[in-house]
Amino acid sequence: MKAGSGDQGSPPCFLRFPRPVRVVSGGEAELKCVVLGEPPPIVVWEKGGQQLAASERLSFPVDGAEHGLLLSGALPTDAGVYVCRARNAAGEAYAAAAVTVLEPQASEPDPQPAERPLPPPGAGEGAPVFLAGPRSQWVLRGEQVVLTCQVGGLPAPELYWEKDGMALDEVWDSGHFVLEPGHAEGGPGASLALRILAARLPDSGVYVCHARNAHGHAQAGALLQVHQPPESPPEDPDEAPKPVVEPLKCAPKTFWVNEGKHAKFRCYVMGKPEPEIEWHWEGRPLLSDRRRLMYRDRDGGFVLKVLYCQAKDRGLYVCAARNSAGQTLSAVQLHVKEPRLRFTRPLQDVEGREHGIAVLECKVPNSRIPTAWFREDQRLLPCRKYEQIEEGAVRRLIIHRLKADDDGVYLCEMRGRVRTVANVTVKGPILKRLPRKLDVLEGENAVLLVETQEAGVEGRWSRDGEDLPTICQSSSGHMHALVLPGVTREDAGEVTFSLGNSRTTTLLRVKCVKHSPPGPPMLAEMFKGQKNTVLLTWKPPEPVPETPFIYRLERQEVGSEDWIQCFSIEKAGAVEVPGDCVPSEGDYRFRICTVSEHGRSSHVVFHGAAHLVPTARLVAGLEDVQVYDGEDAVFSLDLSTIIQGTWFLNGEELKSNEPEGQVEPGALRYRIEQKGPQHRLLLQAVRHQHSGALVGFSCPGVQDSAALTIQESPVHILSPQGKESLTFTTSERVMLTCELSRVDFPACWYKDGQEVEESESLLVKMDGRKHRLILPAAKVQDSGEFECRTEGVSAFFSVTVRDPPVHILDPQEHVFVHAITSECVMLSCEVDREDAPVCWYKDGQEVEESDFVVLEKEGPHHRLVLPAAQPPDGGEFQFVAGDERAYFTVTITDVSSWIVYPSGKVYVAAVRLERVVLTCELCRPWAEVRWTKDGDEVVESPALLLQKEDTIRRLVLPAVQLEDSGEYLCEIDDESASFTVTVTEPPVRIIYPRDEVTLIAVSLECVVLMCELSREDAPVRWYKDGLEVEESEALVLESDGPHRRLVLPAAQPEQGGEFVCDAGDDSAFFTVTVTAPPERIVHPAARSLDLQFGVPGRVELRCEVAPAGSQVRWYKDGLEVEVSDSLQLGAEGPARTLTLPHAQPEDAGEYVCETRDEAVTFNVSLAEPPVQFLAPEAAPAPLRVAPGEPVMLSCELSRASALVFWSHNGRPVQEGEGLELHAEGPRRTLCIRAADLAHAGLYTCRATPRIAPGAPSLSFTVQVAEPPLAKLVSELTPLTVHEGDDATFRCEVSPPDADVTWLRNGAVVTPGPQLEMAQNGSSRTLTVRCCQLDDAGTVTARAGGTATSARLHVRETELLFLRRLQDVRAEEGQDVCLEVETGRVGAAGVVRWVRGGEPLPHDSRVSVAQDGHIYRLFIHGVVLADQGTYGCESHHDRTLARLSVRPRQLRVLRPLEDVTITEGGSATFQLELSQEGVTGEWARGGVRLQPGPKCHMHAESHTHRLVLSGLGLADSGCISFTADSLRCAARLTVREAPVTIVRGPQDLEVTEGDTATLECELSQALADVTWEKDGRPLTPSPRLRLQALGTRRLLQLRRCDPLDAGTYSCAVGTARARPARLTVRERVVSVLSELRAVSAREGDGATFECTVSEVETTGSWELGGRPLRPGGRVRIRQEGKKHVLVLSELRPEDAGEVRFQAGPAQSVAQLEVEALPLQMCRRPPREKTVLVGRKAVLEVTVSRSGGHVCWLREGVELCPGDKYELRSHGPTHSLVIHDVRPEDQGTYCCQAGQDSAHTRLLVEAGARDPTPGAETSQ
Repeated sequence: MKAGSGDQGSPPCFLRFPRPVRVVSGGEAELKCVVLGEPPPIVVWEKGGQQLAASERLSFPVDGAEHGLLLSGALPTDAGVYVCRARNAAGEAYAAAAVTVLEPQASEPDPQPAERPLPPPGAGEGAPVFLAGPRSQWVLRGEQVVLTCQVGGLPAPELYWEKDGMALDEVWDSGHFVLEPGHAEGGPGASLALRILAARLPDSGVYVCHARNAHGHAQAGALLQVHQPPESPPEDPDEAPKPVVEPLKCAPKTFWVNEGKHAKFRCYVMGKPEPEIEWHWEGRPLLSDRRRLMYRDRDGGFVLKVLYCQAKDRGLYVCAARNSAGQTLSAVQLHVKEPRLRFTRPLQDVEGREHGIAVLECKVPNSRIPTAWFREDQRLLPCRKYEQIEEGAVRRLIIHRLKADDDGVYLCEMRGRVRTVANVTVKGPILKRLPRKLDVLEGENAVLLVETQEAGVEGRWSRDGEDLPTICQSSSGHMHALVLPGVTREDAGEVTFSLGNSRTTTLLRVKCVKHSPPGPPMLAEMFKGQKNTVLLTWKPPEPVPETPFIYRLERQEVGSEDWIQCFSIEKAGAVEVPGDCVPSEGDYRFRICTVSEHGRSSHVVFHGAAHLVPTARLVAGLEDVQVYDGEDAVFSLDLSTIIQGTWFLNGEELKSNEPEGQVEPGALRYRIEQKGPQHRLLLQAVRHQHSGALVGFSCPGVQDSAALTIQESPVHILSPQGKESLTFTTSERVMLTCELSRVDFPACWYKDGQEVEESESLLVKMDGRKHRLILPAAKVQDSGEFECRTEGVSAFFSVTVRDPPVHILDPQEHVFVHAITSECVMLSCEVDREDAPVCWYKDGQEVEESDFVVLEKEGPHHRLVLPAAQPPDGGEFQFVAGDERAYFTVTITDVSSWIVYPSGKVYVAAVRLERVVLTCELCRPWAEVRWTKDGDEVVESPALLLQKEDTIRRLVLPAVQLEDSGEYLCEIDDESASFTVTVTEPPVRIIYPRDEVTLIAVSLECVVLMCELSREDAPVRWYKDGLEVEESEALVLESDGPHRRLVLPAAQPEQGGEFVCDAGDDSAFFTVTVTAPPERIVHPAARSLDLQFGVPGRVELRCEVAPAGSQVRWYKDGLEVEVSDSLQLGAEGPARTLTLPHAQPEDAGEYVCETRDEAVTFNVSLAEPPVQFLAPEAAPAPLRVAPGEPVMLSCELSRASALVFWSHNGRPVQEGEGLELHAEGPRRTLCIRAADLAHAGLYTCRATPRIAPGAPSLSFTVQVAEPPLAKLVSELTPLTVHEGDDATFRCEVSPPDADVTWLRNGAVVTPGPQLEMAQNGSSRTLTVRCCQLDDAGTVTARAGGTATSARLHVRETELLFLRRLQDVRAEEGQDVCLEVETGRVGAAGVVRWVRGGEPLPHDSRVSVAQDGHIYRLFIHGVVLADQGTYGCESHHDRTLARLSVRPRQLRVLRPLEDVTITEGGSATFQLELSQEGVTGEWARGGVRLQPGPKCHMHAESHTHRLVLSGLGLADSGCISFTADSLRCAARLTVREAPVTIVRGPQDLEVTEGDTATLECELSQALADVTWEKDGRPLTPSPRLRLQALGTRRLLQLRRCDPLDAGTYSCAVGTARARPARLTVRERVVSVLSELRAVSAREGDGATFECTVSEVETTGSWELGGRPLRPGGRVRIRQEGKKHVLVLSELRPEDAGEVRFQAGPAQSVAQLEVEALPLQMCRRPPREKTVLVGRKAVLEVTVSRSGGHVCWLREGVELCPGDKYELRSHGPTHSLVIHDVRPEDQGTYCCQAGQDSAHTRLLVEAGARDPTPGAETSQ
């Protein structure tokens, strides 16, 4: 086939694929997809391989790139897979989606079918539809179960049942279940009931009923759960309950897991009938809960998974399986490894109501440790739902608005993945919620269970908000089940069970079943036929895929790495690829693959490459270019493909091999560019003479041209390039300049759109290219927008002219003004310019002049006058002049209100013994107040002081007590100020200890923990490890004044831990470690014993230890002993024994018994038993010998090393003189070479070197007789030997020393190499060595007169193998040796080695060798090819053997070694294997390691290396390497890194009063640093702060003085930093700005400012020699270097010298106060009547204290005396007239300054005599 040609672009690409659709029969189905491509692709729809055409029910809507298929009135026959196929010239793409047509769901049958018969599911034939599905059931074991279903359909469907995806007969035998078929009621169809006769526990599962007919398939499922019936109690109450499982017959397996991790146990059990499985823990049955999951995996294994293991989960787990044939057990012992760093207080399980809250709380060891919260594996972040609180070391999680899905396992995790776990139970209508997610393989069954609190309630199941069909829902009692059989991807989503307002949700995820991709095409070949065309052929893959597939062809340009899709082909065969299918000319390679819905095969590359050239077409041609003189001209065109071309200018070809060039020297320059299919020609800086030039372009198939036109260059503005904004002040010269590109080109100036006219105040000039506008003296009205306009272009200027800034000369500071009602208030300001515009503002609003506010101006002075101020007139006033402001605060006090402060009720909280001051400020200083407490007037005392200062009234409690609490009132007239004082006890503080205390004690020692409190009566609570302690005999709590003690009279190791003394507001921490008492060895007392035992015998070494439970370890010669049959260890009470039941000499040595603290040494020596004679057992008989005969006396001892002593007739035997002594092992021999008469006698052998009583001995008697005549006693024997053998002739002579002559063939034999003669007693031998054939003959022996002869026959010898070849097994690479031994030594070449019957080939690895009778074949470094049968042959014999070569076994040449590393470091594990290229796995703690930033794995040759970096304490464990069957392991130990000081403090120099900061940096964040000064430790104080910021530690010393200078150092643990020197310079203070004298009127305020040279300077103020303190009328503040004193409401007596002093510097100024006229505030009455004899009092109040008042009567000044008394108290003055008489009647006058008051005194006679001392007052 041939691919079509077209424009090259991009192949079709689907941006959105069509989605599968499920539609009810008769409904409407629509498929949509979005596909792009260039050119736009042609889209067709296919079904079953046939292209679809539009019809009445089928249409194909198109909207841009969106293509659709719309199916109306769907029928069951419309179901299937629809394919959308898109094609264009660049390639092809497709996408598919399935359409499922469902029959409408039949309505449920009526309870009375006789009245309303069930209509059939369809008028015609149709797919099966379930009328009634099976219902889920929960039954007890042994009950009968019936599952029924009714299915409609025509033809009647075939029904069958499955359990858990398996046919029933595959699961059960036929006697366990019964199938009962039937017919559907009311229509065509069928029913099938499944009856389980006696349910068993394994019967639990999902049962699915399938219905199938010719039109389709349907299925419905139900869940069956079989429970164990509750066990009845035993009849005999005293009878012990039977064990749940049998005891284990062997030790269980051991499984270690880190705390917080999961433990998974899997048990695979087989049996028939199917076994019942039960899990047990510590002998108790286990039920599934939140942290214990029990299920069966896809491989049939039974799994128990313990989530987030805790210490309480450790124990023995047993999987018990039983059926009618028997039972079996499998057990594992779970150990939970606890981390070193643990939570001080772990989480506790909590319960909460739905819609309520739940609080989880735990405590970490250190408040700086970060934590994270999890719900199972989901990280919880702080939000409104999950509130996370950290208070010191306490971590708290608050779960708001609880719902059913909040039920679960929650974790708090700190560093090192240390976790604490708790269960949160949510009480509500739903008891058992859905899992958070459920993963199901496509085609499997999905089951969801919910348990509700109430039985019989109706819940609602939904998926993604849509209700699920009722056919898959079941309910029974409290249980509700949803069964989805054979799930598909459309079933995935969020499934919810709702019950009222309660709901629980799970995420159902359907995982696709993995399918194998198709195979690759076969026999791919390339043929280069016609020019610019290539033919590609291939065959289908083998085997042919079962699912539909296509072929995808891709191309690659040689030299590129990218493969690009060409097109897709449905059928195999051939395809022709023309040049038009490639984007540019080049060499191309092709490859092809097979693609189906299950994936893509590997690519098959066509051999070779083809050169293809695309045909170019013009996409965008050249266009005429029109530019200005001097500009660049650009010509460009786009082709359809990438191809080279040629440019022409006026018919002259432009060189394209140069990126830049020129037409001719000095002429037009150009540049040629090409980017893909785009070509560009750039002509640089064209001139007017180039106008009309013709530009052309030519390439194969394309020619185009365009013209160049040059225009006159227009004018343009060189500067400014943009709009300029300029700002000037009045009277300043303004010049605006605009520069044009052409000289003397006209331009016009405009202002605000109007053309300007020249005048004296505005000049316009032109100078070449520059045009200028000049304003000689700018004015404010000159501001505006200026424009310089020429042909088509303009330059813009924004000019702003402002007046110069205004400055306020006075006041420079904030002014405070106090006045009373109706008083005149004047605010005054002075500016530096008379014409400056100013504004007044009050409380942010501009002030307008009125009758109540007068604004005055006098030159630079501006005033605001309030003629008769009222309280509302008070507030914040601002004087604004330009950018500067002056501030005034005016306070108008209403005389009707005496109390200025406080305006409301004041609440004072104090602690006992604290100083409390209640302050009340009045509007006038002379007012008198009355203080009351709880309604009673207070009495001044040392514990309650009343103070008066100007307008301030104070009540002071120097040391407040609890009983001082109450309500205090400051009363004046009808007004009062209320103060509520609450006194509480001060918080309890722990004075000692301030830091954590660590105590180490020995067991039974008395331990006392003591705290000293700040208050004696404060209660405390003691805690141990987070739990409150209870007093007992072993723990005593004491209280003695402020001291609290916890006493452990006899501490035990288990009583160690963290103790906390909690006083409510403060806590003290104690860490107590109780060590066990020293383990001592009390017997033997000596520490080294020498012991000796006999061999063989029993050896027992014994020690007694104290305490009796002490553990000991035994060592022999430095190595710990191991128990065996020959060495036993015992322990009984305090006794410890080591026993050797059968000691041997090698058991001697140094034995050490060692406890934790002591050791004793036993030097054991084993003595051998006394030497005994073993042979002969009895004394030998006398030995008779002839003279000259040899004599041998022999005996055997019981010990080979024993020494013996020989004696002859009582005299020691000396070796020599014919005597020899020999010792061979236990045998001792005395030899007499030739006996004579002197040798006769008694020979004794003793077992000691000297004669000792009781030593064993053995005696021999030797008798020497006279020598007889020589004769032959025996005859020679004829011999027949093989060639090469030795022949030995033997005869006996008498006496033994007789001479014998040997003859051969009559000739006397002479001894030589071949002939050997030997004598042994009476025996004589002649040996002929290596007999040859010519050695045959007669041999004769003569002795005395006798002789004997024998014949020697020599027979040719066969070369036979005495030791034959043996089969050899060797490993690849080893050296092999095959060895045989022959009966004789053969000549060279008589033995031949063969393999498989053929001679050995020549190989440098093979060699042979001969060593006498031994023949060897060597094969060095055997390989698998050397395997076979090897043989060794001679002329007479042959032997064969098999050489088997097994592959090289993997061995460890250099194993892993244990590594100990410091925290944070790196560890390297390395091992060397016997082979190269081995792939293995690294694991830590049984968990496979993966490469990562902290885990690097290397393999080079034989060496494998693992590098772990950034190690923490939790990384300790077993590191293993596994390859095939080889495993090598080592231990990784991570020690806690010692804290070091990375950077120590540096020398520092500060100025007195400044803050000094010393800093050091540690290697760890959690470490305590100790600071010292001159060797003395430092503690925090108000001036000294110690801070910890991560790894940084800071020491801050505030307000340094010269005493703080010295040497400072810091230490952490054993690390100490280099000392740093702190130097404190003396601060030199000088006055920069002196005080200025101030003159003010009485009642006004005065402000004094002084500026010094230093910022941190403390100064003091004095007025008239009296020091000033802030408060009342005095305000003192500091602003950097400026010190300010503000005096308000001045009085005449305030006048005087004001002094400021800061260190040695001081400044002085005068304060002058102008007194106001004295006025009367309260006058006496105009008339006053007094009885005769009484006192008359006249009283006035003036405007200020200290004012002079004069009293007159009838114009005559009164003088004080007995008659007249003049009183003064502050501003109040009184005249007292004693004993009034009628003549005292008259007019009295009081003069105060210019003011006066008159009173007429009338005297009346009383009815009776007045009471003495009575007084009349006004």
